[in-house]
Amino acid sequence: MIEPKTPLCKTGSPVLLVVEGFNDIEFLRRISRILHEYDPTLLDLGVLEEQGRVVFVPFGGGGVLSWTDRLAPLGLREWHLYDRELPPETDLRLAAVEAVNQRERCQAFLTSKRSLENYLHSAAIKAAEGIDVAFHDFDPVVDLTARRIQQRDEGAKPWELLSRRTRSRRIHRAKQRLNTTAVDLMSVDMLHESDPNGDIISWLTSIQEFLKQG
Repeated sequence: MIEPKTPLCKTGSPVLLVVEGFNDIEFLRRISRILHEYDPTLLDLGVLEEQGRVVFVPFGGGGVLSWTDRLAPLGLREWHLYDRELPPETDLRLAAVEAVNQRERCQAFLTSKRSLENYLHSAAIKAAEGIDVAFHDFDPVVDLTARRIQQRDEGAKPWELLSRRTRSRRIHRAKQRLNTTAVDLMSVDMLHESDPNGDIISWLTSIQEFLKQG
């Protein structure tokens, strides 16, 4: 019996943008639009998605190693982006990036910060939520934001007294807001401060190179 071969990439086929979840998609769509308006040579991923040139694939977080070749039978170019997180999880993600980068016409990146939310500027979060949140590259931005929102409301229960389910809902809501409203309030100047190494621009550039390959 002849074993089926992995299909070859079709000319003009879309690039699969493999990310951890829907919030990552929102972040990348919105931040790329802001950067494109500032510099039209940079990609607007939302427009490319509408044109069918890229397709976002959210894998839901967790089990990152199992996604390094799961989409290989489709024969499409793949571009992966994973949050760095903290050790020992970081080691698994580094291994996943290495595995993807060993595959032909595939490329993977690991954020240099803990997560995409760490690329936000505190001023954008304040404009979105009316709170001050101080954080560094490896702080849990979503958790800190959810806590500060809870503290903002007069007479609200202390965070520690909330049920686990309630805390989880608050964190989920904060994550959604950070990746939509707060991103929309980012300016290019803010991004230059929060992403001085130009990680996000480098990701967009790599996707652009994939698209040129046809």
